[in-house]
Amino acid sequence: MPESIIDISRTFFHELVEPILVRRFPDQLAQTAFGIFGYGSEAMGLDDEFSRDHHFGLRIDALMPDVLLQTHSTAMMQTVAQELPDSFRGYSLREGHLAGAGLACDSLEAFLRRTIGMTTAPVSWIDWLSIPEEDIIHVVNGEVWRDDRGEFTNLRQRFAAYYPEPVRMRRIAHWCRYFSGMGVYALRRALLRNNAYYAHIAFSRSVRWGVQLAFMLERVYYPYDKWIMQAFAELPKLYLRMGDLVDEAVALETPWDRKLDLMHQVADVIDDELVQQGLIAAHSQYLESPTSGYRILEHAYAELIQRCPEEIQTVVPEWDQVFLEEFHSGYVASLSLTEWDAILNLKTVN
Repeated sequence: MPESIIDISRTFFHELVEPILVRRFPDQLAQTAFGIFGYGSEAMGLDDEFSRDHHFGLRIDALMPDVLLQTHSTAMMQTVAQELPDSFRGYSLREGHLAGAGLACDSLEAFLRRTIGMTTAPVSWIDWLSIPEEDIIHVVNGEVWRDDRGEFTNLRQRFAAYYPEPVRMRRIAHWCRYFSGMGVYALRRALLRNNAYYAHIAFSRSVRWGVQLAFMLERVYYPYDKWIMQAFAELPKLYLRMGDLVDEAVALETPWDRKLDLMHQVADVIDDELVQQGLIAAHSQYLESPTSGYRILEHAYAELIQRCPEEIQTVVPEWDQVFLEEFHSGYVASLSLTEWDAILNLKTVN
């Protein structure tokens, strides 16, 4: 099996870049966390031949205090770039995707602000509920190779322990409500009304929320949608019970009535797991309504909400990547249209 970009970058850091920093910037080295983490499929070990047409190459992410970034990062990157060979393990160090031949310096505070929306670990349950789950992935993914201060490593470990149980319960409740009320219920009504537009939307939402619930029940952060099915297959318990149901449901040739039936089966699996974990009480079987469908997970939603601490019962979990979008909008606003089109691989027709 060929080495991943993480493996090669790790070797690149320890063999070539770290010795330069030890000699030239020892104080700054001691205040910085180095590794691969954050955005990009390579940080999740999921890059493939289609990932490599932009922003791909040897990569060392470096998080440092904001003051240090402002005063020393440019000199660090320029020095490293000047002292490196032209290539390493077949990767050019002169045509890299980042200044500094792959060494990407960033402010720890800024990185946290655009991922989790705060610059320290969450303290309260409301803090936890304000963080988009997809963006926690960017804090805990990849690897950290050196972090003398330990601040970023400690934060990663805090998140790796997963949500406090009241927070997990509140998030599960919200997704149960949406899977059932905005998903399968809406799908049944769309099919009854022959509303193909809404059927596609409701079905897609149902599948998404059902798979995301599997991650919450197994206490694993889910990634953004592009990679969620690869991560879903790694779940030790619920993928075995839900994987075939989801695969058949999303197949284009599966008829609509069968898609709805499969979503009802997914609901039963989730409901059973909620009972097994003691999140809701064991209950009798319920019948499916011919007009409203099978809203069993909204039964679970009510029970979960009522079991949550009062202070978070009405707190809606954040589930959009709002902090990333704030950053991304500012980044795109700073580029020329020519630069942006190049990133998008948009070429004019001759």
